[in-house]
Amino acid sequence: MPMSAPLIPPLAPGLPPAPMAPHKERLLWLVAIAFFLQSLDATILNIALPSMAKSLGQSPLKMQSVIVAYSLTTAMLIPASGWIADRFGTRRVFMWAIALFVLGSVLCALSHSLGFLIAARVVQGVGGAMMLPVGRLAVLRSHPKGDFIRAMSFIAIPGQIGPLLGPTLGGWLVEVATWNWIFWINVPVGLFGVWAARRWMPETTWSVPRKFDGLGYALLSFGMVAISVALDGMSGMGLGMAMVVVLMVFGLASLASYWMHALRVPEPLFPPMLFRVRSLRVGLLGNLFARFGTGAAPFLIPLLLQVGLGMPPMDAGMMMLATVMGSMLVKRFAVQTVQYFGYRRVLQVNSVMVALMLASFALTSASQPPWMLLLQLFVFGGFNSMQFSAMNSVTLKDLDGEFASSGNSLLSMVQMLAMGIGVALAGALLSGYADRWITDPDKSLRAIHATFLTVALMTLAATLVFSQLDKDEPVKPAPDGGDA
Repeated sequence: MPMSAPLIPPLAPGLPPAPMAPHKERLLWLVAIAFFLQSLDATILNIALPSMAKSLGQSPLKMQSVIVAYSLTTAMLIPASGWIADRFGTRRVFMWAIALFVLGSVLCALSHSLGFLIAARVVQGVGGAMMLPVGRLAVLRSHPKGDFIRAMSFIAIPGQIGPLLGPTLGGWLVEVATWNWIFWINVPVGLFGVWAARRWMPETTWSVPRKFDGLGYALLSFGMVAISVALDGMSGMGLGMAMVVVLMVFGLASLASYWMHALRVPEPLFPPMLFRVRSLRVGLLGNLFARFGTGAAPFLIPLLLQVGLGMPPMDAGMMMLATVMGSMLVKRFAVQTVQYFGYRRVLQVNSVMVALMLASFALTSASQPPWMLLLQLFVFGGFNSMQFSAMNSVTLKDLDGEFASSGNSLLSMVQMLAMGIGVALAGALLSGYADRWITDPDKSLRAIHATFLTVALMTLAATLVFSQLDKDEPVKPAPDGGDA
């Protein structure tokens, strides 16, 4: 969308312009490896959660802490990733990020208790906090604004190999071996990623490094951790209601203090000038509210298939492929759809469709024909993919120069925080609904159904946010089918 006047000032004389990567295509494939690592790990983990719960003596409806630990660690460290990349260079940071992710995977594979597994997921989160944001930052700096959505779509398609392999491979490993093996497969991929980063990742640093806002980082991190732990505590983590309320109050106070701090210091963690960009403001809030619901789906769907409908892990993994296929199909025409209809219309309509598809999972039953469930998963995957593509690109499309790093890190932080909160809320809802129907023999299925309905309502809130986007004119495709 053209702007009448630039909302972001030009680069200061002491700062270099955004460098152009000498091998753009190789860079895109390299960042796709990072997408592959994380998507493979997440999809395998989700399908294996019920088996992991059984092995560790836990309830499958209360395993969300394994996911929340990773998401929260990632969200907490992402704000520092842009500064670290600017200070130490994208190549070096990207290599160490992949190495830490691999180390965390090894520790997860060696876990014999839930506590150790959660700690190992924290180590993974440290690597993940820098892996994707730094990779996306390198792409953002090496591609013109008009090509950014195409570049991100290109990265996402090879990255879909992870979700394509994850459910079936995870289900197969759980059935023929043990769940520990789902983490060992990250090791060879990660080692290749380290080698490829050394060869292909451009080394970029700022000539005048920014001062790091340590106090702002502490306030922001504590606020995120306190709120997330409070929400996770509502699902029976052992925290009393009084402690949950105290953590929530202090978390909100810490976030409010950060905002006041950012307004008065010369170099805050996230410059308030960022929020003068309307597309960034709306995109961040939309991401937050939309992912409260959609972020819970990868956690809830495997539970629905295995715990609610009684499918074996391998069968559940095969069913999950429908979601991946729908996502991959939509990725191929996401750019044209947004260009034709505009961001606001696409995101408003698509948010409603995602909510309706989440609500449709509350109607599933063991007697339902398999083809109908496959169709539900396929359609949901398509709308979910369109949502992510449009949300991410509208948030970053108007950022340039020195604000690219901060904006990119802020988006990544909001994504991971929203996903963690979504999973924590889903865990709390599952626990509460299961306790309500504790005498019902089908309490697990009823609790899962009720949770899907609730997260669907939460997703609808994003429609109100996206209605605040400026109306952008559709771009008609050229007669030969290309882009105008």
